Amino acid sequence: MIVVGEAGNSMSSLRKGNNENRRSVFYTSEEWELLDATPKDLEDSMALEEKRKHLPEGNKGLTSSAFPFDFGRIPQKTRRPLKDMIGSSKNRNSSDSSPTEWYSGNGNKLVSELQLKYQSQQEELEKLKKDLLSQKELVRLLQQTVRSSQYDKYFASRLCEGVPKDKLELLHQKDDQILGLNNQLEKLNLEKDSLQQEVKNLKCKVGELNEQLGMLMETIQAKDEVIMKLSRQLSECEDNSSSPSGSVNSPVATCVNKELQELDRLKDSLQGYKTQNKFLNKEILELSALRRNAEAREREWQAKYTSLEAKLCQIESKYLILLQEVKTPVCSEEQSPAREVITQLLEDALKAETSEQPEQAFFKPHLVSEYDIYGFQTVPEDDEEEKLVAKSRALDLRSLSLSENREISTGVKWENYLASTMNREMMRCAELKNLIRSGIPHEHRSKVWKWCVNLHVKKFKDSTVPEYFQTLLQSALEKQNPASKQIELDLLRTLPNNKHYSSPTSEGIQKLRNVLLAFSWRNPDIGYCQGLNRLVAIALLYLEQEDAFWCLVTIVEVFMPRDYYTKTLLGSQVDQRVFKDLMSEKLPRLHAHFEQYKVDYTLITFNWFLVVFVDSVVSDILFKIWDSFLYEGPKVIFRFALAFFKYKEEEILKLQDSMSIFKYLRYFTRTVVDARKLTGIAFGDLNPFPLRQIRNRRTYHLEKVRLELNELEAIREDFLRERETCVEKRDLISDDEEDS
Repeated sequence: MIVVGEAGNSMSSLRKGNNENRRSVFYTSEEWELLDATPKDLEDSMALEEKRKHLPEGNKGLTSSAFPFDFGRIPQKTRRPLKDMIGSSKNRNSSDSSPTEWYSGNGNKLVSELQLKYQSQQEELEKLKKDLLSQKELVRLLQQTVRSSQYDKYFASRLCEGVPKDKLELLHQKDDQILGLNNQLEKLNLEKDSLQQEVKNLKCKVGELNEQLGMLMETIQAKDEVIMKLSRQLSECEDNSSSPSGSVNSPVATCVNKELQELDRLKDSLQGYKTQNKFLNKEILELSALRRNAEAREREWQAKYTSLEAKLCQIESKYLILLQEVKTPVCSEEQSPAREVITQLLEDALKAETSEQPEQAFFKPHLVSEYDIYGFQTVPEDDEEEKLVAKSRALDLRSLSLSENREISTGVKWENYLASTMNREMMRCAELKNLIRSGIPHEHRSKVWKWCVNLHVKKFKDSTVPEYFQTLLQSALEKQNPASKQIELDLLRTLPNNKHYSSPTSEGIQKLRNVLLAFSWRNPDIGYCQGLNRLVAIALLYLEQEDAFWCLVTIVEVFMPRDYYTKTLLGSQVDQRVFKDLMSEKLPRLHAHFEQYKVDYTLITFNWFLVVFVDSVVSDILFKIWDSFLYEGPKVIFRFALAFFKYKEEEILKLQDSMSIFKYLRYFTRTVVDARKLTGIAFGDLNPFPLRQIRNRRTYHLEKVRLELNELEAIREDFLRERETCVEKRDLISDDEEDS
């Protein structure tokens, strides 16, 4: 066989034309040598090439080479034709089968052995034929390569003199194009052969299918004949049973008659069942149509009822505001009848619906309950004006929720997403982020919050011992904790308007105490800071004690910068300065308005950042903010803080004095009830919102605040030294000393 890898002659090396005495040697199993053609042979080959170009397309394949060349044998080796090589192979294969002796008892065995040897000989013959074809193809390719190289050599040696270089390059290009076209033609011929083979295979398949079809037709015909035969036998039996000549009393005739009667009875029953089934199907279709119509009417009435209930909420909210405006302030002890009527109407309107008045609930929809689904009191009990505002706000929330329920709810999307994660864990992705930004449904919030917390504190949990929370809690309960006294003072002041923390016996108070004590033992540098109790209280509404503990760790140690909840509140002060920069960039008109009237709005926003909007917004919006906050981090606080100001920008710009502006800023976030609009502003209108920008500005302002604190500390130390040295100033005390 010709070894292609050892040929050592490429097209590029053959076409250089620099060496005149080149010899191309191709190694085979026999040692062959390729001799160079003589100049006369080259001239003759060029003439033959010109003639071959003028031949028709069909005869081109007959000319195997344009240049004659000889395969010269090396003298040490003898000439072995290819047929002799194939014959020797066959002889070797035939010589392997030594003659066997013939025994009369082993005739069949000898025949089978001869057949197997014959088949093996045939397979080897086919293999040799395929090898021969591949050798011929390779020889043809090598001839073509050598022909091209010899042509280039002849052309370079004879025609290069006096011929311009551009024409030589053009001739080379044309030669390359001819070679490329020849290669393309060979590829097309190969494709044609493969397609022809595929057509043959398809024809074979069609023939097989036709044979199968014929067999099936024959089978069907045979079955038809069997059916006809059985039918004739059945008719003969019926004739024999009805003929008077037959023996009527014979057992066979009696059996046949009984079977025929049973057959008739079954046919009648079958017909009856068919009729009954047809009737029942018709009834079922009619009932299904009636049920669909009834469901459609019920959906329409439900939609109308929801719409009317939403309108009723809006009307009642406006009614409350109108009553408040009509009611005049009490300037004297005289009570006019109109004032008494208005006062009575306000009292009736502010009463929360309870289960003690079933007759009123029958005639009036249950618009506002005493507590919402989170346990927060919807209407406060102390301030009448605040009660009126809270009742109006609750009615607006109810109206919005009813309007949203008529649209396609996000609950369906959440159900589909959680169903897709039944057999796998949730992972960060764009779909999950969009779902969380739209709000987590109440029934799924506990699961998603726990996953978010574990996502952020996994590295902390992996480095702790088992039962870590219980160990911290036990240590805090057994040993004296400096923060425990302040924790006890703040427990009942955490969320007094929530039924889970409203009294010392409420179920959430003990859980809140345990989580705060365990965290103070874990982080003694912070211990306890006012604000941590509210963060834990919100977390405990959906998480167990240990998960709420890790949620607090996530907020304090992962999300917020260092010194955010320490005694100096350094990180909180830095964030207020960063927020001022963002206000001047995102809301320049509003920022200029505050600067004009010298309103320091950071006095309001400081608490937003410290407790993540707890006690500052309505509960529905609060938990939507926390959904995104626990997934994305502290950048969400900046987004929503700016979104609140953007939401009420026009109303704030209408205020023209600092007192009215500051008074409006104290409560304006509670008037925002449209969570969808607020979320659209936070995550849509305020983009782009890069986290890198916030980090850079935090670093910048941190240095400035530290310098200012160092200056204040220096002033304090100077004051203390002066107080010690000066007798007149010894009675003066600082604010810190007064607090202590």
